[in-house]
Amino acid sequence: MFEGLTSRFEGILRRARSRGRLGPEEVEDLLREIRLALLEADVHLDVVGIFLERIRERALGAELSGVLNPGQQVVKIVLEELTLILGGETMKLSYASKPPTVVLLAGLQGSGKTTTAAKLARWFKSRGRNPMLVGADLQRPAAVAQLETLGERIGVPVFSQPTDPVAVAVAGRAEAARLGRDVVIFDTAGRLAVDDELMEEVRGISEAVQPDHTLLVLDSMMGQDAVNVATAFHDRLSLDAVILTKLDGDARGGAALSVREVVGCPIAFASTGEGLSDLDVFHPNRMASRILGMGDVETLIEQVETTYDREQAEDAAARMLEGRFTLDDFLEQINQLRKMGPLNSVMKMVPGMSQQMAGVDEALDEGRIDRLEGIINSMTPAERIDPGLIDGSRRSRIAAGSGTQPSDINQLVKQFREMRKMMKKMGGRGPGGRSSKRRGKGPKGGRPPVAEPTGSDRPATKGLSLPGLGDPAEGPGMELPGPWPVN
Repeated sequence: MFEGLTSRFEGILRRARSRGRLGPEEVEDLLREIRLALLEADVHLDVVGIFLERIRERALGAELSGVLNPGQQVVKIVLEELTLILGGETMKLSYASKPPTVVLLAGLQGSGKTTTAAKLARWFKSRGRNPMLVGADLQRPAAVAQLETLGERIGVPVFSQPTDPVAVAVAGRAEAARLGRDVVIFDTAGRLAVDDELMEEVRGISEAVQPDHTLLVLDSMMGQDAVNVATAFHDRLSLDAVILTKLDGDARGGAALSVREVVGCPIAFASTGEGLSDLDVFHPNRMASRILGMGDVETLIEQVETTYDREQAEDAAARMLEGRFTLDDFLEQINQLRKMGPLNSVMKMVPGMSQQMAGVDEALDEGRIDRLEGIINSMTPAERIDPGLIDGSRRSRIAAGSGTQPSDINQLVKQFREMRKMMKKMGGRGPGGRSSKRRGKGPKGGRPPVAEPTGSDRPATKGLSLPGLGDPAEGPGMELPGPWPVN
């Protein structure tokens, strides 16, 4: 969502760093560029004014005097003020002293309330809570059925009755207490636009169940209208926080930068995909860093620790450095990496990667990764262990089975051999270039020994590229990382 804004900010801040001096004129030029970038991203005009004034006050004040690199200091100021605009501190949901903790979701129709309710229930469940969902949306056809389907997928019970929304809410809260559920989440009805009927219904439910947290589910693709919607709901319900949905969309992102400052409610969660696991706690400092093109290492580490098994990762790394890394291992690494989300989003969490990724988004297309998996899956177990077995007839069979060309198989096998040879050389050298190979230890886990790879003795300088994307004659390709051991 923030790709356009990130690209603009990267250029602005790069020019700021390159300047040896930043006087009043240079600062005003910088602020003018930032203003245009924010307005193009559909950020609310009042928020733009507040943001620029804060930066101007700090940049023209005593903060820049005496610093050796004023450009770097301005970058620091922009990062801190952007973090403040987004909320400053990460919001932490508290729990009621007497269960259940009541969470009320409100929002317009189409904002994703029902799916968000299930995502939120899954999030609570992953943290050791016992949530229950209540379907109080009796307006939209099949809303309760959708919630029941989602609840079944995540193993969370769903309560509803064909009466009226307030009665359902009251009965649902009582049922949660009876079952010993410590969190109860209410999915309420929405409308295509804010109207009195919608507000009265949601307000009646709120008065009946006395929620501990009232969360507005807000479509981040609405632009500046999102601010008007949030203001209308906040005036009636006194919102505690906002959940932004569709952050994986192609809108300009102005809602995320405007809601907190205009409405005064923090952003608690952000939905970044359609999967039920695609709900993340919103960290203003991390989001600010990503918007400025500085990556998001903390979130990347959390995703790696959640996705990767420590023992398996260390075992894979050891096999790679010993030259025993197979195409089965490589395929497993790809599958683990894909569990972390779309590859282009994962790679852009690495600091400085967003600039390098500007021209290779097409290479990160998931369909091309599928093609690589298809090639490996079309091989026999013996061929995955020792690609040297693949001759002309085998190559034709693999190409036919994966829907690719024999040249793609050749490229994959050649690059894999070179990568394995290079990693084995790296694993066999300790400090001072002396061998540090393990002695007296056979293959781990009873794996058969792997034949020494043949082919070019030229050490590989790149990782494994997708077939058809890594040929130097065709331009830069997409390189996939090897195993990521968790330290």
